[in-house]
Amino acid sequence: MAVLTIERKVLEKNDAVAQTNRQLLKSLGIFSLNLVSSPGSGKTSLVEKTIEHCREKIQMAVIEGDVQTDLDARRVDALGIPVVQIVTHGACHLEAALVSDSLKQLDLTGVELLIIENVGNLVCPSGYDLGEDLKVVIVSTTEGDDKPLKYPAMFRNASVLLINKIDLLPYLPASIEALEKNALSINPDLKVFRTSCISGEGIAEWCHWLQGNIKKK
Repeated sequence: MAVLTIERKVLEKNDAVAQTNRQLLKSLGIFSLNLVSSPGSGKTSLVEKTIEHCREKIQMAVIEGDVQTDLDARRVDALGIPVVQIVTHGACHLEAALVSDSLKQLDLTGVELLIIENVGNLVCPSGYDLGEDLKVVIVSTTEGDDKPLKYPAMFRNASVLLINKIDLLPYLPASIEALEKNALSINPDLKVFRTSCISGEGIAEWCHWLQGNIKKK
């Protein structure tokens, strides 16, 4: 019982900070996404492709989360986008307080889209609200088509699913139809995009959807 009580208090504190983050972003008219996935799904590559496709239409900022190094932030910085790197030193997820600290380091003037790239993990980040508008779960075809069934909480809490690395399908014993069906069996309301950062397939559709949601803010 003591463990459950402590966990509840931690989440309650996190949720309070998340709500403050959400109010700040809303007051500035910023649409925010929390990108979550397993390691190696292609999150950072998708961030890069999103920047490349949308940079002339959307003003963006990025918060990068990782257990070690600032390699991902360097990739974003090379594209000329404001970015803050959070190094968790082993922690398996971002928390709202870390995002709050990062927001203070960013010039949010004119920013329309904030992308938060979470630590690669499909368990811990599912329970932590960062103050984002939507969670976007990314799963690559290389992970197999049963991923949603193994990690249902993440797919249940997400609003969008990006099925990435579809260019590799001819070489894999995975069914994209089964993957999508499994995900929708967990959360029928998921908006699904099929993407490849190599061929560029699906990136335009994903970015068009982003633009539409930003206009609604």
